[in-house]
Amino acid sequence: MYDFEYFAPTKVVFGRGAETRTGALIKAQNCKKVLIHYGGGSVKRSGLLDRVKASMDKVGIAYVELGGAVPNPRLSLVYEGIALAKREGVDFILAVGGGSAIDSAKAIGYGVANEGDVWDLYEHTRTADACLPVGVVLTIAATGSEMSNGSVITKEEGMDKRAYDDDLGRPRFAVMNPELTMTLPDYQTACGCADILMHTMERYFTSGGNMEVTDSIAEALMRTVMKNARILVRNPMDYDARAEVMWAGSLSHNGLTGCGNDGGDFATHMLEHEIGGKYDVAHGAGLAAIWGSWARYVYLDCLPRFHRFAVNVMGVEDGGAPEATALKGIEAMEDFYREIHMPTSFRELKLNPTEAEMRDMAHKCSLASGGHKGSASVLYETDMFEIYRMASER
Repeated sequence: MYDFEYFAPTKVVFGRGAETRTGALIKAQNCKKVLIHYGGGSVKRSGLLDRVKASMDKVGIAYVELGGAVPNPRLSLVYEGIALAKREGVDFILAVGGGSAIDSAKAIGYGVANEGDVWDLYEHTRTADACLPVGVVLTIAATGSEMSNGSVITKEEGMDKRAYDDDLGRPRFAVMNPELTMTLPDYQTACGCADILMHTMERYFTSGGNMEVTDSIAEALMRTVMKNARILVRNPMDYDARAEVMWAGSLSHNGLTGCGNDGGDFATHMLEHEIGGKYDVAHGAGLAAIWGSWARYVYLDCLPRFHRFAVNVMGVEDGGAPEATALKGIEAMEDFYREIHMPTSFRELKLNPTEAEMRDMAHKCSLASGGHKGSASVLYETDMFEIYRMASER
């Protein structure tokens, strides 16, 4: 077990009709003008945006709007938001949507509060000194960005997808009504479940230090997500299943499931960032498509963890041969992905990358990772290419 610090300052308001409390939550932040940032027309069509604005009108909060956030949120919209916020004197940003709107809102917050090009933060050439405060009305259970310190932005030129983590960007509050996720397409719901599982697995599959209570929380979270993901395949309107998945999404990425270990692996996320950047695929689907290849490439270097995962999470009977049990656990996870209609290879993701494209992704992944990445097993550029190659041949 390692020493650790745990910081989770986000206030959570959870349950039916929670969005009607948004105005009061913003009022408590003592701000003067809000930028409401959201994605497409769904928040308008559902009436959510109107309910949020009505709650702000009720307490006398002024606001301006910026829509247009898309999956793999774009740097160009971040720049637009920064300019709008500065022009309008905005001092608080409210993201209404999922991870894309939240990540974009965080980036706008950094851009308003710091001099220079905000992209420098995502290239890790400097760090932020401040961030405009951010609040969230969550509509998709997936990224955990509503309670995390992270954000991921894609720069259109070169389609580079990069992450920046900083506690300055943690949202002040997160409003979570599971009913808001009921209008999601089944594919987006499944992508969200895959992302939640991966955020937990990234912290679980480590070779450096572990804490029994943390492991047990992580294992229970993964079992809960899989159980309720299956329910949502059959009945997308099940409120309790929606609620379980939504809360799991927040807990999976607010640092809780990494307490006492070495901080996590996150190689799969870095590998997927290049897939998402190049091909603009849904993040959860990209993670599912690459995970099995990563797992088979590294499991022998992290065998005790993969063995425990197979038995405690996937319910594989321990036959006394750790390698065989670990592989059965990997296979069982891939079976689960297929059960909720997630891909487990590039072919199932409907991609057919060339060797040159895979080498380019591996090179970019290595650069973005500072030359290497991983805790279950440390990966270098040649390893990253091999994992991409394995995913292309399955």
